[in-house]
Amino acid sequence: LALLTLAVAHSYSQEKGKFRLGLDLGYVPASGGVGGLLSLEPKFNIKDNMNVGLRFGITGIVKDIQESSITTTAKVSANSSFTGTYDYYFHKSGSDFVPYIGAGVGYYSLANVEVDDSTSSEDINPAVTGEMGALVRAGFEWGKFRMGVEYNLVPDSDLENLNGDKV
Repeated sequence: LALLTLAVAHSYSQEKGKFRLGLDLGYVPASGGVGGLLSLEPKFNIKDNMNVGLRFGITGIVKDIQESSITTTAKVSANSSFTGTYDYYFHKSGSDFVPYIGAGVGYYSLANVEVDDSTSSEDINPAVTGEMGALVRAGFEWGKFRMGVEYNLVPDSDLENLNGDKV
């Protein structure tokens, strides 16, 4: 059912007055670690080359992983976002290759924690904040395939150590 819904939504891509649905999976580079993202974005085509949408996204990152024979430490962050988006397509009729640019503004909920396996789970003190942020993105669509790069502009958030001190 989900695949059928995605296929029908995508078949109307870039047709004025039609809805489309994006499901994005991605890789998040992190210093000394790795992350991933998942977002769902229903969109409405206001013109053949423009759409507006609402992106619901989640991201998880594990970074600064340090292992020794005694202990392992890492910084873990998870965030969710609710963002209004706008995309502009450089559309030429009859072309399967369509570059695009986009931007958005919305709310980002951020949670950060430093994990040390030598302490008990009661000592973990996550820092949770909410911030307004923005995103910029660019990429291309080629037939049914979409590839893009996105950068989220989110203010710095606090990371607390196991004693509750901001670091």
